[in-house]
Amino acid sequence: MRLPRPRTRPRSLAGQLFAMQVVLVAAVVAGCAFFAYVSGREQAKETATRQVTAAALAIAASPSVREAIRTPDPSAMLQPYAERVRKDTGITFVTIMSPQRVRWTHPDSQQIGEEFLGHTARALRGETFSETYTGTLGPSIRVVTPIRDGGRITGLVSAGITVERVSSQVRAQLGALGLAAGGALALGGIGTYVINARLRRHTHGMNAAELSRMHDYHQATLHAVREGLLMLDGRRRIALINDAGRELLGLEPGAVGQRVAELDLPAPLTGALLASEARIDELHLTADRVIVVNTRPVVGGEQRGTVVTLRDHTELQALSGELDSERGFTQALRSQAHEAANRLHTVVSLIELGRAEEAVGFATAELELAQALTDRVVDAVAEPVLAALLLGKAAQANERGVELVLADDSLIDDGALPATLRQRDLVTILGNLIDNAVDAASEAVTGVPDPGSVPAQRGAGSGRAARARVTVTALAEEGELLLRVADTGAGIDPADAAEVFERGWSTHGAGRGIGLALVQQAVHRNRGKVALDRGPDGGAEFTVRLPLTVAGRTTYTTKEATA
Repeated sequence: MRLPRPRTRPRSLAGQLFAMQVVLVAAVVAGCAFFAYVSGREQAKETATRQVTAAALAIAASPSVREAIRTPDPSAMLQPYAERVRKDTGITFVTIMSPQRVRWTHPDSQQIGEEFLGHTARALRGETFSETYTGTLGPSIRVVTPIRDGGRITGLVSAGITVERVSSQVRAQLGALGLAAGGALALGGIGTYVINARLRRHTHGMNAAELSRMHDYHQATLHAVREGLLMLDGRRRIALINDAGRELLGLEPGAVGQRVAELDLPAPLTGALLASEARIDELHLTADRVIVVNTRPVVGGEQRGTVVTLRDHTELQALSGELDSERGFTQALRSQAHEAANRLHTVVSLIELGRAEEAVGFATAELELAQALTDRVVDAVAEPVLAALLLGKAAQANERGVELVLADDSLIDDGALPATLRQRDLVTILGNLIDNAVDAASEAVTGVPDPGSVPAQRGAGSGRAARARVTVTALAEEGELLLRVADTGAGIDPADAAEVFERGWSTHGAGRGIGLALVQQAVHRNRGKVALDRGPDGGAEFTVRLPLTVAGRTTYTTKEATA
């Protein structure tokens, strides 16, 4: 039975690059060596040609040569001269011949008187030319030039160097070239190995397929994660951010590469992102959202950057506010039930005492007082959510000894509020403003802040109203929703007017001071404005203006739209 062949792991990316680079370096070195060899050989041929040309021209121009040709035996004088020139110049042969190609000189004396092997026609026409020809000494590079005596050609000179001698010179140079090429190949291989060893450490020995697969998973994960992911480099620039992170921070798609300090983010959030220490579950507010921030520095010998995760806490914070309101409603209902029982006992006792008229008067007065506010709210505010909120807050305020009054000019007709204006935002805005106002009005009377209330305003004055009162105006007209809440509290210190909407501003200790920040955030989401001033009763007066047109509405995510 044949055993299955073990699956071998593909070579790592660093190993593949090393092999490719070694082959590339070897090919480059070999190519350079071949080019140098060919170039050196051609250069050697050119040098040899120039050398023999110079020798041949010098011999042809020599007067002693012309005189020797005139003698009956030219070889007697020309052979010693030619051999001396050949040895002094280092060329292979010098042949002086008659116009009829009969040799007068030759390195081999036995060849004297024989016919010259080679072409002479061009020289007989007065030209000097070079060629490679195989003669008695083998293939050679030779030059043939005429010898002139007056206007007549009396002889020819051929000087040459054998191809074998030229090749031996090239081979001598090739050895040095081979050593240089080998050294270059060794240095290139060592440099390539060092570079690829570093690459192997950075890629953790993974091959190209693994890196490609990791990149695909990386991209899929970034787009799939609902939480925001932000990575900062050592210079506090955005190195990576996913879609959720850009949405939570309100950044454009081209935010990668920007410095965190240059982004238009709230100062506390910017400080958290730039902090060198880890941050865990910190709550921060942007213009439109409440987000939970976690940071973790990336440290490896030196700080290399920071990894930041962002979670959307907006919906949870809104639900927490609604839960607090529901708890307040429940407490108010319990208190009203208790008060109703007391009043019922009073009515029963008056009847038992035979004082029926006084019992009817007492019951009627209580009913009229309770019904008056209900009728006023129902007549003026046709929006059921706002009407229910006002009635519930009125009951809560009454339990704390504060009168909640709906201004005479309040009017919201049925259908006046568009569907794009979320009811949750209206509850957040008006509910927090009324809670703060009731808290401030109650504190101005009692002088003791209610620990169970939302963050109170910081008073500046010392005067107290005889009757704690909160006045609410709700008016929808001319494409705008006006919400105004005024109280009889101590008011806002002008020095704190610019800080009241910041998270953490409170006089009731740590963990408080988010109500007005949420108000401003909800107003901003709906492209509205909120202003703070001193009210007619001396307390604080908050005025919110929200556009009722669709064009003034910000775009919500699917999660917000279906909440």
